[in-house]
Amino acid sequence: MVSPAGLAALMDFTRRTLIGSGLAAAGAITLPGLSGPARAVPRRGGSIRVAMQSSSTADTLDPAKGAMATDYVRHFCLYSGLTRMEGDLRPRPFLAQSIESADRITWHVDLRRGVRFADGRELTSADVVHSLQRHLDPKLGSKVASIAKQFADVRTDGRHGVIIRLTGANADLPAILSQSHFLIVPAGEDKPTGNGSGPFRLADFRPGVRTVVTRNTEYWRNGEPYLDRIEIIAIPDEIGRVNALLAGDVQLIIAVQPLSTRRIERSAQHGILTTPSPLYTDLVMRQTELPTGNRDFVAAVKHLIDRPLIKRALFRGYATIGNDQPIPPFHPYFNPAVPQTVLDIDRAKWHVARSGLKGVRLPIYCSPAAAGSVDMASVLQEYGAQAGLEFAVNRMPADGYWSTHWMKHPMSFGNTNPRPTADLVFSQFFRSDAEWNESGWKNPRFDMLLTEARAEADEARRKELYGEMQRLVHDQCGVAIPVFINMLDGHDRRLKGMTAIPLGGLMGYRFAEYAWWDA
Repeated sequence: MVSPAGLAALMDFTRRTLIGSGLAAAGAITLPGLSGPARAVPRRGGSIRVAMQSSSTADTLDPAKGAMATDYVRHFCLYSGLTRMEGDLRPRPFLAQSIESADRITWHVDLRRGVRFADGRELTSADVVHSLQRHLDPKLGSKVASIAKQFADVRTDGRHGVIIRLTGANADLPAILSQSHFLIVPAGEDKPTGNGSGPFRLADFRPGVRTVVTRNTEYWRNGEPYLDRIEIIAIPDEIGRVNALLAGDVQLIIAVQPLSTRRIERSAQHGILTTPSPLYTDLVMRQTELPTGNRDFVAAVKHLIDRPLIKRALFRGYATIGNDQPIPPFHPYFNPAVPQTVLDIDRAKWHVARSGLKGVRLPIYCSPAAAGSVDMASVLQEYGAQAGLEFAVNRMPADGYWSTHWMKHPMSFGNTNPRPTADLVFSQFFRSDAEWNESGWKNPRFDMLLTEARAEADEARRKELYGEMQRLVHDQCGVAIPVFINMLDGHDRRLKGMTAIPLGGLMGYRFAEYAWWDA
């Protein structure tokens, strides 16, 4: 755990916002289940094959266009970013040796010296300016174009300095820049080819087939990486991925389902890496429609959700109990003072009677596309009948679910991947004018707090603001979040050095730099 002094150093933004060497040395906050004995000394050498869940002809070498886990893993192999997020969900400097701001609007970046791209060119401020500004070009099709709109001006400040001026104050800029989409590519490369400053170099790239990378012997981080070669393939079927792991055809797989963990755990040669994460499947009750726009109806439904049962039966314990707001208990901004909603049939009956909706029949749209939603709907249907609500479970195929059914009915299920900051998940899914405001909830007080928190430099005050926002979502929003789902990766036990980073599977998609093979 971080010492009190170290934690204070992490949160001391009262005079100015600073990310520098002091933060990098502050230590990491331990997540549940991640403590353990001291690590063995890494060995260099070895080649592994990794099976992802998807690949297509749209696979890309351009970080700005990354759209799936396979892209993110590939990009983190080849490129480096200005900052990076670690297991405590706080940013650390990376290509930037420091990022400073007095007002959270104008940021000064000081780059590391001596960093080189795979073709031998030295990293300079021009590369950073090019990499950030290109997201603003609508022809590029950047996946983070909406986020990059806050870049009012990005310019060089000497050979190793960059000045970033935002359209408004945002204390989360260092965390935002840690996303794979903002990895740095060389100036002048409008169509990146894999020429990055990352731990590996590109050896073979065939979209929809495979990616092969080999160790970058001139990587700027001393001693890393350890593996000589990584081959990345895709096996869409989860059972097929597990079979390939157990047969020794691959040494690492992503997205293991809870029911498959027993097969892997029975093998003395294989193990499971469990990552507590902010990933969740949520029940969406549209506030713009009836009866889901009725506050008593929403309250009744939230008290009909058996969260421990969902955790135990649907996810075999590989989950964290949720409380109808998107910040998990292990997040630095989590508000433990928000009362935990529990299964309470009598209270649900009271809300149903008060709403005048007893006997109402309503379809719930669910799909395998939203993990666990089909079983969650069935559980809700059973408890709903006890409270006087008749739910019809409409199971839709995964193909086309997000475009045809999600947010298109009074009740449907969503699924939200981890975001690197509280601001991003609140801004994208709960702000009144957000494109993905699933329930159509509008709350001026929430919107005001969100804007204030984004600009707030004092961490204690920021936590208060996010805490109130969690309470508002919990009490008033038409979204129920039963659990946060752990991410599960399967691996050959000879593959060492991997820990959990709760931003995605495979160490937040960055395993390649840390993993080593114990021959």
